[in-house]
Amino acid sequence: MSRSIAEIAARLQGYDPQALSAESVGAFLAQLVQPVTETESVGIFDALGRVLARDLVSPISVPAHDNSAMDGFALDGAQLGAAPLQLRVVGTALAGKAWQGTVAAGECVKIMTGAIMPAGLDTVVPQEFVRVEDSLVTVPPGILQPGDNRRHKGEDLMEGRPALGAGERLGPAACGLIASLGIAQVQVLRKVRVAYFSTGDEILSLGETPREGAVYDSNRYTVHGLLARLGCEVIDFGVIRDEPAQLEQAFRDAAAHADAIITSGGVSVGEADFTKAMMRKLGDVAFWKIAMRPGRPMAVGSIPGPRGDAVLFGLPGNPVAVMVTFLSFVRPALLRMMGARATDPVLLKARSAEAMRKKPGRTEYQRGIVTRLADGGLQVRTTGNQGSGVLSSMVQANGLVVLHHAQGNVAVGDEVDVMMFEGAI
Repeated sequence: MSRSIAEIAARLQGYDPQALSAESVGAFLAQLVQPVTETESVGIFDALGRVLARDLVSPISVPAHDNSAMDGFALDGAQLGAAPLQLRVVGTALAGKAWQGTVAAGECVKIMTGAIMPAGLDTVVPQEFVRVEDSLVTVPPGILQPGDNRRHKGEDLMEGRPALGAGERLGPAACGLIASLGIAQVQVLRKVRVAYFSTGDEILSLGETPREGAVYDSNRYTVHGLLARLGCEVIDFGVIRDEPAQLEQAFRDAAAHADAIITSGGVSVGEADFTKAMMRKLGDVAFWKIAMRPGRPMAVGSIPGPRGDAVLFGLPGNPVAVMVTFLSFVRPALLRMMGARATDPVLLKARSAEAMRKKPGRTEYQRGIVTRLADGGLQVRTTGNQGSGVLSSMVQANGLVVLHHAQGNVAVGDEVDVMMFEGAI
């Protein structure tokens, strides 16, 4: 890490690890996390979700020529006026090749969508707007302006100019755009490697026999899914018991192979202190009480490894708290580590369908179901029980209602911010 925990904390106004606001957590992590620098070349089919390593300069113009945006008739727009315009059709321009004829005054060319505009012609009248009799086309007045329905050369992408910028996280549209330029391989930043394990003697792995007081590990599969959907390379360490030697080995192995380490459990007040003690022993780690609900306890820092420091995120143990802290803090930090330009979640406005009780002084995340109203606006209602162990509520929800730090009670009809799950969960 370029900066220690203490150095970053000193830069944050009002930093208090025992009462840290959600906004301060984001600001802290933005300084702690640095993007990876190694790159690799991948084919377009493998580029989805990857981050572009450098500006992609267009080798061609798209479109390569002025062409028609409509099926219709190409003409010289200077001939348009207040009276109907009658033109003789002298040929047909098809997509895929240039029409080779010449056009004189009083003439036009039938043209298909995507066909190159014949020389001297700059306007296309859609075929449904004209009257055609034999080889004569009549264009009514007032329906057309010179230059209408013509796509200009390079209006999408111009040769020699950046088509996509470094830091662009490539989605389906971007992959299609790259292919439209005839480019088969792109240079992307390597995948971020994230090691993950659950901690605690009470955690059962799948296949183990149930026992009193124990619970099956759901967090491991949730976090794996969140990381996989984000595009990370996931290193699964399974469940690590509350035994110092096992914990130390797990942390050392994780730091040796990963850019980031995520754990769940072992960071709350009153829990067995083995995990926190090992974090303190091996790394530069801060233990926070975040002014939020759910997900108050969290650890963050770094653990040295042979290839450099690995960023550490110690998440709470409750399933919903794990997901909320991941979506709010860890996901933006990992996107930054991936080199992506856009990292902060986009919040949408929706009208609350119910009253919500909220005390100023902490950020609350309510599981919500967003629907569209008849007037086109969005409405959100909660899933009901907001307990941090109610995992089924995350399945029912399609977003989180974000009630900000200084915000108070919400009345029916009030606008609230919503962090949608689409693309993340």
